[in-house]
Amino acid sequence: MEFNVETKVKEIALSNPGAKQILEEAGVDYCCGGGKSLHDACAHSGASAEEVLKRLRENKEQVGPADKNWTSAPLGDLTRYIVEKHHQYVRRAIPRVRAMLEKVKGKHGTNHPEIAEIEGLFLDLGHEMTMHMQKEEMILFPYIEAMERSTEGNETLEPPFFQTVRNPIHAMMQEHDAAGDLLRALHEKSHGYAMPADACMSYRELYESLEAFEADLHTHVHLENNILFPRTVDLEAKAL
Repeated sequence: MEFNVETKVKEIALSNPGAKQILEEAGVDYCCGGGKSLHDACAHSGASAEEVLKRLRENKEQVGPADKNWTSAPLGDLTRYIVEKHHQYVRRAIPRVRAMLEKVKGKHGTNHPEIAEIEGLFLDLGHEMTMHMQKEEMILFPYIEAMERSTEGNETLEPPFFQTVRNPIHAMMQEHDAAGDLLRALHEKSHGYAMPADACMSYRELYESLEAFEADLHTHVHLENNILFPRTVDLEAKAL
């Protein structure tokens, strides 16, 4: 795929893992803001669209093997992948990062009051994500899987209480936006996870874990906003 400054960032992110990495490093939002052009997304993040485009073109042949093609794989496979890889990651990470925040706040909180603010933001994010994932696993994902089975003639689809799948999808995307706002606030409060001069090993581990949490959530939201949800809306049109 040939990219230009008007290419939507979600299309760039879908092209291969290396392209996603380049966008991530440039601070370009390809998950919640995937519908923006590269030009507009870079203007929002402060990155140079031409520099990002140059890197994408230079690395076109060296971006690594492609991920599984989720744009055509069964939707049930994708929902299970999201739960097993990303939901489980979030559930494991929340208590671990929370414990690290408490430890670092106790040792460095006086000199670095921002740690208490970061802790509050992360606790809010953890709560939001926990409730969000439960709704997906209990309501939305089972319906998507049932809808897919019905189109294959393996199950009779019962009308959902939410009338159309667009309604829970809209709610999930709004929650993604809220989580994205908390992530951006975390990023800013930590100065991009830059280690202060007096950072101990625990401090370093905390910031590395927060940065990893952010990267995982970007991929998690990208899979839902840019692949799962649009394909689900298309499937509903065929199923009903």
